[in-house]
Amino acid sequence: MAFIKTNNIKGDIFGGITAGIVALPLALAFGIQAFGSLDDPSASSMGALAGLVGATLLGFFASLFGGTHSQISGPTGPMTVITASLISGVWASQHSLSAVLISMSMAGLFCGLFQIVFGLIKIGKYVRYIPYPVLSGFMSGIGVIIILQQFYALLGQKSPVLTVDMITELPDHLNASISFTALLLGLGTIAIIWLMPKLTKKVPATLVALIVMTVVSLFLHMDERLLIGAIPGGLPMPFFLKEGLSLQGLDWMHILKVSIVPGLTLAGLGSIDTLLTSVVADNITKTHHNSNQELIGQGIGNMISGLFCGIGGAGATMRTVVNVKSGGRTQISGMVHSLFLLAILLGLGGLVRYVPLSVLAGILITVGWGIIDFKGFRDLVKIPKADATVLLIVFLLTVLVDLLTAVAIGMVIACVLFMKRASDLVEGGYSSSVMTNFDKESPWSDEGGIPDNVREKIYIQRLNGPIFFGTITKFQSVMSDVPVDAKVVIIRMRLVSFMDQSGLYAMETAIKEIQSHGAVVLMTIIQPQPMYMLRKMDVIPDLVPEEHTFKTFEECTEFLRNKLA
Repeated sequence: MAFIKTNNIKGDIFGGITAGIVALPLALAFGIQAFGSLDDPSASSMGALAGLVGATLLGFFASLFGGTHSQISGPTGPMTVITASLISGVWASQHSLSAVLISMSMAGLFCGLFQIVFGLIKIGKYVRYIPYPVLSGFMSGIGVIIILQQFYALLGQKSPVLTVDMITELPDHLNASISFTALLLGLGTIAIIWLMPKLTKKVPATLVALIVMTVVSLFLHMDERLLIGAIPGGLPMPFFLKEGLSLQGLDWMHILKVSIVPGLTLAGLGSIDTLLTSVVADNITKTHHNSNQELIGQGIGNMISGLFCGIGGAGATMRTVVNVKSGGRTQISGMVHSLFLLAILLGLGGLVRYVPLSVLAGILITVGWGIIDFKGFRDLVKIPKADATVLLIVFLLTVLVDLLTAVAIGMVIACVLFMKRASDLVEGGYSSSVMTNFDKESPWSDEGGIPDNVREKIYIQRLNGPIFFGTITKFQSVMSDVPVDAKVVIIRMRLVSFMDQSGLYAMETAIKEIQSHGAVVLMTIIQPQPMYMLRKMDVIPDLVPEEHTFKTFEECTEFLRNKLA
């Protein structure tokens, strides 16, 4: 647990309460979205409760044990989409609320466990290596999924489970009975959220929209099926003690099987989402977060949230920014945010029952719209075609297939394209020259000390860049240009920073080929990693003796003077 400073109590309390006010409608909305596919009258109230519990417990323990001073954690759009997919799958196969809740809890426990492992093995620093096109396509796809799903709630209808069905069945639903009351309330919510910041930013627009539209709905006598419904009050209970939840007759092996992969997906996505938010917080507060400690804190929070039937979450960018702008600077602000939500859960849960589902749908549509990377799409014609291809593939796979497949395929394509670019750059850097044409072959600056009377016997091979599996084809090509009548071949290694197994074997083969023609191989300025590889595989000294390796080209020149003059 990170040391918590107490020198900003007033700012932390105000920031935490403000963040809690912003978090309330989002926690309700994300919870209901997660349970939106259930064909059960209590699904809305159950989802709202799961959202509040997740925001309360994750927010408190992630702040207490995390490594980002001003971070606010809770349910987020990307995490909720994964949870919704898990819940809909379990409901379709089991049709049991108990199985749904326990599967969600187990996924939360696995998510937290994986995140703690990520923190312990210090994987947090690798998040920055995820390419922007992958993140852009992925987040934009999630934004589209949220909008598609909530569009049905905006019409007062039940959303299909699969995204493809949301698209293909839309015309039929538009021709079906639409609740214009729900539609007007949802559109009014969107309008308030978009217009309110132009008037003032001191009051959270989502909270204003929630209150105003809920009050308006009271005069419209809406059908109770279009409202959240009553949320059970009292302290949250662990899933194994939860009232009305039966543990008898459940297929535990099936539940464990269907929970592990979503748990891992939640852990990976939650870690990325959280650490990106940590960077945002650092930029505003001019502080520096501990990424691995943050992952451990998020893991503890998600495990406890899952244990108490709360939906999983991550560091939330908008809520964190609100907290910081309102004065929050330490972990106390995140804990105050959670205590505020707990007070709502304990004392004011009965008021939430009157909130229309279409109002929450309007809130989530604005969230989904904000997640879409419109700048990335606008720049598609300007950025390299490879990046544009990755972005579009990840986007389409996210919307039409699933999140895990989208990220996995996107990362593979991005890595292959990166290796192709690296290979092209390296291939352009290889050069060679016979010393008789020395002046015409752009020698390096330290190559001028070789006596004229031995130049015709020497061939220099200059290598520029790493030698790895992506560049060995070009490497083999340039090494095959070595004349068979060369007496001495100097392989210059000054700019070779890395060599993998493929590169090592290619180098070994090239040296043997050169030596088979009777030439002497000299190697200069070998960097530490290639030297380690060459020694480890006994290329040095078995193929190239130690006395034929040199730390400077001047040493190599002196050797040539003594041996060949």
